[in-house]
Amino acid sequence: MIQIGIDFGGTKIEAAALNVAGDFVKRIRAGNPGSYDAALAIVRDLVQRIETELGEHGTVGLGVPGSISPSTGVMRNANSVYLNGRPFREDLEKTLGRPIRMVNDANCLALSESVDGAAKGANVAFAVILGTGCGGGLVVGGKLIEGASGVAGEWGHMPLPWPAPEELPGPTCWCGQSGCLEYWISGTGLQRDYGEATGESLASERIIADYRSGRPEAVAAFKRYIDRLGRAIAVLCNIVDPDVVVMGGGLSNVDEIYELLPAAVAKRIFSDVIRTKFVKARWGDSSGVRGAARLWPLPANETKALLAKVR
Repeated sequence: MIQIGIDFGGTKIEAAALNVAGDFVKRIRAGNPGSYDAALAIVRDLVQRIETELGEHGTVGLGVPGSISPSTGVMRNANSVYLNGRPFREDLEKTLGRPIRMVNDANCLALSESVDGAAKGANVAFAVILGTGCGGGLVVGGKLIEGASGVAGEWGHMPLPWPAPEELPGPTCWCGQSGCLEYWISGTGLQRDYGEATGESLASERIIADYRSGRPEAVAAFKRYIDRLGRAIAVLCNIVDPDVVVMGGGLSNVDEIYELLPAAVAKRIFSDVIRTKFVKARWGDSSGVRGAARLWPLPANETKALLAKVR
């Protein structure tokens, strides 16, 4: 038996197959084509290629940059905007000739790290993506929580808490609101804040390097970043009080975050102690595709019946 996961990214689409032990047995990638029909064809071709080369059929799960509306069944909030308003899951099921499961990519990160990653064994785990954007996913008791409206964990589109006057009203977000976390604590947010303070446009990697070398402008920008991230996670802790917060995305590789964040959260959390652990995703960039594959934790007899229909 194999489980096939698809990580539908903004620039690339990755497909991977896991065996029952959770080991990668095949991984392939293709570019995001930028159009709807071509995307359906690429996902189909990736799945078919994996199954042909491995000689067996698998279940298919997808992690996507957006979510499915529970009322209409169409995609919404995807940064690959050609997916929005389209019945992507339904069309993929027709294209592949089988049922598939599809969730937000941050949910895939949360599930992957809860199954066999940095949050394994945690009762309540929250995963955050700190990359080009900012997303989140919640797992409780090993179960992915999507919520009544399918937006559980959409942490990036709440406003920055405890804002200072200079942070109001905040930049206008693509979602239509102002001051969303995505524009403050993503990698893009760090770049924007640094640029507005200095008039200089630098990549987040360069800002971090300058911070480590002691450049005052970068030190100040990173200090602001940690304070804002701490405020955001303090609200998260006050609501769900997770055992573990797992971090993915480009900024998750900045080790100083894990050193400085606990104190920043402790200043805001409504408790005299903070027991939440802040950890880097064990599987790194592979968590998304692993979590997508893990969307099908079916008993063996149900899995065999499902795959028999594909043959």
